[in-house]
Amino acid sequence: MENSTAVFPRFIAPRVAEALADTRVVLLAGPRQSGKTTLTKQFETEGMRYLSLDTPAVLDVARGDPLGLVRGLDRAIIDEVHRAPGLLLAIKQSVDEDQRPGRFLLTGSANLMALPTVADSLAGRMETLHLLPLAQCEVRGGGAGKRGRWLEAVFAGVPPAPVQPAVGVELERIVLGGGYPEAIARETPRRRAAWARQYIDALIQRDVRDIADIHKLDVLSRLLNALAQVAGQACNFAQLGGQLGLDQKTAARYLTIFEHLYLLRRIPVWSGNNMSRLVKTARFQFIDSGLLAALSGVSMETLARDRARFGRLLESFVFGELLKLISWSDEPWRISYYRDHDQYEVDLVVENAAGDIAGIEIKAGATVRDGDLRGLRKLAGLAGSRFVAGIVLYDGEQVLPMGEKLWLSPLSALWL
Repeated sequence: MENSTAVFPRFIAPRVAEALADTRVVLLAGPRQSGKTTLTKQFETEGMRYLSLDTPAVLDVARGDPLGLVRGLDRAIIDEVHRAPGLLLAIKQSVDEDQRPGRFLLTGSANLMALPTVADSLAGRMETLHLLPLAQCEVRGGGAGKRGRWLEAVFAGVPPAPVQPAVGVELERIVLGGGYPEAIARETPRRRAAWARQYIDALIQRDVRDIADIHKLDVLSRLLNALAQVAGQACNFAQLGGQLGLDQKTAARYLTIFEHLYLLRRIPVWSGNNMSRLVKTARFQFIDSGLLAALSGVSMETLARDRARFGRLLESFVFGELLKLISWSDEPWRISYYRDHDQYEVDLVVENAAGDIAGIEIKAGATVRDGDLRGLRKLAGLAGSRFVAGIVLYDGEQVLPMGEKLWLSPLSALWL
């Protein structure tokens, strides 16, 4: 079960309520300690039991007699259900017999739908929502609908100005802090970094065992540290695994485990009409910049000596913020990146359901030069009428036009 010292508004809460109103089973998936328990308990009502599979006695019953456990439940919240995947088949049988909506609200700290034998068990009966660590708009309060709509504003044509500008050292503190409630609650950057290191160690030592049969956990840890050094970059991951004594198949399997635990996310290449010049390799990015900072050994003191190391952390931060905005949006969005063999590149490309796209470049400095727009201009030419905006996010305070459909926008506008 997760604990946090403060309760933040979670903008995905209305979507959870909406799903429970018409769906038999709702799964709230996301990394451990992202606030799933706190959120699901807001939906605990009379007649709805709460069970946590982090409780040893409950876990033993869930694994030993899943049908018997579920048979005694009318409506229930079941926390960390990934620890006993066999429960899902028992839940399927129960909700097929009693098809009322809102029967079960589940949480899982691993991607259940990717686990063997699970993917088809609740098809058509379950809606999955993703709760990631806190977005900055949630940290700063307010209600869903008032904030957290940066993407919608960009696709409407004009990027919004920041409500609470944050630049320089303040921005660095935000990025290094990440979004986990427990980390944010700690008073100093040093204590937040200590929490992040403990979190990563516990995740590898415990949660990996729940979803995979891996004995050499030290190799898994070394691979994660190696990935932190190349986050967001073009990288031959098979070669990287080889440096640690892993064959290509094993390295790919370990990478998938990190994805299932919501540490990393694969970023595909944007596929336009002309694919001949595109670099085809997917990239991986860390979802939480605080965890990436801890793995990379970057602190406020480090950045005071060498701010060049801030760029990779900032890219992770922006990527994570966009994923969070997408998690509660009414519209489906896809994130990719653009790079071709002529060295034109755009850090992130966001596409909506209609196929319209916006390109996003991320700059750690307060000065943006014309050359920083070359990738966005190339993307605009390839996308044609589908291109709605090119945004350079920078360490500044003003929104400024930089050409047709091209804008300079403060990073802090992300949490308008």
